[in-house]
Formats: sequence, structure tokens, C-alpha cells
Amino acid sequence: MKILVCISKAPDTTSKIAFSEENTKFDENGVQFIVNPYDEWYALVRALEIKEAGGGQVTIITVGGASDDAIIRKALAIGADEAVRIDAEAKDAYFTAIQISSYAKENHYDLILTGKETINYNGSQVGGMIAAELDVPFVSLASKLEVNGSTLTVEREIVGGLQVVELNAPAVISCAKGMAEQRIPNMRGIMAARTKPLNVVDAIEIENLTEFVSYSLPNAKSAVKMIDPENMDELVELLHNEAKVI
Repeated sequence: MKILVCISKAPDTTSKIAFSEENTKFDENGVQFIVNPYDEWYALVRALEIKEAGGGQVTIITVGGASDDAIIRKALAIGADEAVRIDAEAKDAYFTAIQISSYAKENHYDLILTGKETINYNGSQVGGMIAAELDVPFVSLASKLEVNGSTLTVEREIVGGLQVVELNAPAVISCAKGMAEQRIPNMRGIMAARTKPLNVVDAIEIENLTEFVSYSLPNAKSAVKMIDPENMDELVELLHNEAKVI
């Protein structure tokens, strides 16, 4: 099976976030970047498991500049066969999805996997947009995926239970918790990643539909108030009048 896994560069959750140019641009100075965890832990690892069980090829793809190459090499170290970087700034979900779907149209993949969302934007849009552009089925927030020839059986959590969906490849699946377990690159994988193909392709010209006008940090968290466990009246008063949760 020929599988394409979409990955994204995201700031490490311990990074200090700041903005520049009058809060119109994310300041990357001093920020440690990682592979978006949902892309790496769930989508990529499940793709590798499918390949290991039935053969095939796993390609990773991202939209970004040369600074993304380090996180691409990490994904290759985990076990992907090759990588593609579309050489453009990932301006928004639509731009990213169109770039990836354009490449996928020319290279005919049986399965396209994405993480459920990125940890820096939390949009959960790219997978559905890719599927729409390719005119193939899409299942979001999948927690299990089984492959039997060209038949895909997908399990996803819904309110009050589980939903099982059966569909035929090609398809796009966004992967959530439960899909696979995190893999740590070993030394052999790290060394092999240095020689695996990383193909840089030009982006296609498309119209920008959205624009980020400004960024802002959330309000700082207020100090914790300690309440004597015997003073229930004070606790109720604070929850009612200050927190307004009851």
C-alpha cells in the first residue's frame, strides 16, 4: 500500500511564545520545534505498522521552508521511506491542503493520513480539505484503522459510544488517540535518515482566502485561592459570586 502521511512543524509545548512586528508574526527566535505529535505518534506510526504488516511505501509530506528539514529528518528516522517538502510558507489550512492534494493527485496514493489537528493551530481542517479536493472519502478523529486489501475499517469515538466505518481506498483519515503508540527513533534509524530522499518541490500558485491579522497571548492565570476544607460557606460563595460556575 502506498501511504502519504502529512506532518507539520510545531513549537515544543515548553517553548515561550512571543510575537513580533506589532503582534502580526509569530517570533520563532529561541523556539524549539518538533513534529506535530498527532502527526508523528498516531498518523506516521500507524502508517509504518500497516507497511510492516502488508508491505508498501510510506512517504511524509509537509509544506514549509528549509528550516523544516530538521523535523522531516526526525520523521524519516522513525521509519518513513522518503519525504517531500513543498517549498512554501504554510499560510493557512486551505493553502496547505491544496498544496498537498495537488502533489497527491500526481502521485496516486492509496491512503493519506493526518493527525487530528496541530497543537499550534488546533484547526482540524487540512484532512477534510484534502479529501474534498481529491474527491475521496474522509473519516475524522479515527482511533483505530485496519487494512484488508483495499478495504479500510475505521473506528472512531462518538458521543455515547463507538462508530465503525468501512470504506474503500483511496481515502483520507485523520488520526486521534488510540491509533498507535509513540515510537522513539533509534540510532540505526537516525543514521539511515541522513541518506533517505528528501524531495523539495515548488508550490503551486493559489489565491489566499484568509489572513492572520494579529496574535495575542491569553490572560495570565490568576493566583490560586486556598480555602479551609471546613469553610464550605466561603467555597460556595466564591464559586457562585466570583467564579460564577454555580
